[in-house]
Amino acid sequence: MKAAVLYETKKPLVVEEIDVEDPKEGEVMVRTAAAGVCHSDLHFIEGLWPFPLPAVLGHEASGIVEKVGEGITHVQPGDHAVLSFIPSCGTCYYCTIGRPVLCSEGRGRGGVMKDGTTRLKKGGQDLRQFGGVAAFAEYMVVSERSVIKIREDAPLDKVSVVGCAVMTGVGAVTNTVRVEPGSSVAVIGAGGVGLNVIQGAALAGAAKIIAVDLLDNKLKMAEQFGATHTVNGTKEDPLGRIREITGGGADYAFEVIGNAKAIAQAFDSVRPGGTAVAVGMAPFASEVSISTTALLGEKVLRGSAYGSTRFPLDIPRIIDLYMAGRLKLDELITREYPLEDINDAFAAMKNGEVARSIIKF
Repeated sequence: MKAAVLYETKKPLVVEEIDVEDPKEGEVMVRTAAAGVCHSDLHFIEGLWPFPLPAVLGHEASGIVEKVGEGITHVQPGDHAVLSFIPSCGTCYYCTIGRPVLCSEGRGRGGVMKDGTTRLKKGGQDLRQFGGVAAFAEYMVVSERSVIKIREDAPLDKVSVVGCAVMTGVGAVTNTVRVEPGSSVAVIGAGGVGLNVIQGAALAGAAKIIAVDLLDNKLKMAEQFGATHTVNGTKEDPLGRIREITGGGADYAFEVIGNAKAIAQAFDSVRPGGTAVAVGMAPFASEVSISTTALLGEKVLRGSAYGSTRFPLDIPRIIDLYMAGRLKLDELITREYPLEDINDAFAAMKNGEVARSIIKF
């Protein structure tokens, strides 16, 4: 099958033929329909986060179940699915308290399956499977717990972005902090995930939704997704404008860039008693500096991983909202690329040309 392989950081992905093995016990093979081009993958391409190489990247995807391994009962060949890149075990401490994104078993495997091996090879060499998904390939072999069965009338190309961008953004609002109706929300970064924080805030009934970005085309998109105010950080002081619009500071501020200084800016932009949420992936081991004096005002800074998602419950709900016309996915997908043009897709994202692109198989 064809796949896009990363052999070396800061180098283009190589699209080539590789070998894929059948699923083993507790595993599922999915024929990829579409895979989202996410900034998280770019972090690993650029070496900002460590990951063993060579690897097949891609963690946001949809597809059709092709084969199932021994012991699989919840899906069968022909089922439509969205993939989750954290295959929660269902039995550890975090899973049992309803926080599967923190699953002790599902995180940090380093691109190998539960048995410590991979199902992707090139000339006998193991290829790591990013997020346990490796979606930039024609077929994915994943843990059964990464496969979320979905309704068959949902278009697979559109719902592919639910697997990361939509769930991360909407979930940060509805799960991580549960924004209240009538509240004020600032969103720093109007990229693919930021737009979903914005539409999540609109779904939650926020009265003021302030989008902050450096590009006017992104701010125009933000208005389409529910922003009531926009601030171009190259032309205005974001902190001053947020305080002016909200009368002293937002109730909630979401940082959706992956930048330590922007996280501190989000913290500074909330009122006393407000909450700042770091959603973006800042460079590995980077540090944030905040004022200890501000903590006396009972401000909160917290992280959000994957929108604090409960995968089997939240992903079908998100798709139902889309099918009911209450959530925008079509508008989110700015461009579609074939696998052969995947490096162009990353370049367009880095240049700020798109909201979200997908690789369509």
